[in-house]
Amino acid sequence: MKNITEDKSSILFIVLGGFFICNALLAEFIGIKIFSLEKTFGLSPVDFNLFGNVLSFQLTAGVVMWPVVFVLTDLINEYYGPKGVRFLSNGAIMLIIYSFIMVFIAIQLIPADWWVGSKKELGIPDMQIAFESIFGQGLWIIIGSLTAFLAGQIIDVYVFRWLKLKTGEKFIWLRATGSTLVSQLIDSFVVLYIAFGIGANWEMDLIIAIGLMNYCYKFAVAIALTPVLYWVHKGIDYYLGESLATQMKKDALL
Repeated sequence: MKNITEDKSSILFIVLGGFFICNALLAEFIGIKIFSLEKTFGLSPVDFNLFGNVLSFQLTAGVVMWPVVFVLTDLINEYYGPKGVRFLSNGAIMLIIYSFIMVFIAIQLIPADWWVGSKKELGIPDMQIAFESIFGQGLWIIIGSLTAFLAGQIIDVYVFRWLKLKTGEKFIWLRATGSTLVSQLIDSFVVLYIAFGIGANWEMDLIIAIGLMNYCYKFAVAIALTPVLYWVHKGIDYYLGESLATQMKKDALL
């Protein structure tokens, strides 16, 4: 019987799965923050008109993590196939739901009197309200993000698999970037439509406009991460050894 701590394929799955779930979970909780991409890099907001809406690159902080999740999806798909991705995706969703339940319970706990006003000198008069505002995301946002995540993962898996069957071991960039760009397109609009179209009655033109802004960012990041994907891929092959890496990739396509 193999010792899991000595089996390289098992160790790799645990490491990739750990980062996959950690990134998915973090993206849900930091997504409450909206940041200015231009100002972050010391630039003036672009402020252009799209479908009658004046927009700039004001994005949820969750977009920092999600491209990494989809790159990890492609790596897991490469070595463990669709079953490996589905296993981790289902696990991530269950843990995200569990986390939100625990946060909801934490919000309901009666705060200590001294804690409520403990940060007044920092401009936070009520820590309980601050806690609720940061962690108490709306139900539609949670449903939207989880639905978009699951849909994006399913599409990513099958586009990646289709491209790999067409190209074989060549063109890692094509199957990884191509599958990510297709899945992120779906992800960008599904989450906005459910969270804000259904949940907050946003007009469709505003959803499309903001969705396009988010997708442009994700498109650029997916391209930028391509060299990183090759570097990680090469590192994994070196760690596994040529024989084991080749066998795992063949098994993943079965």
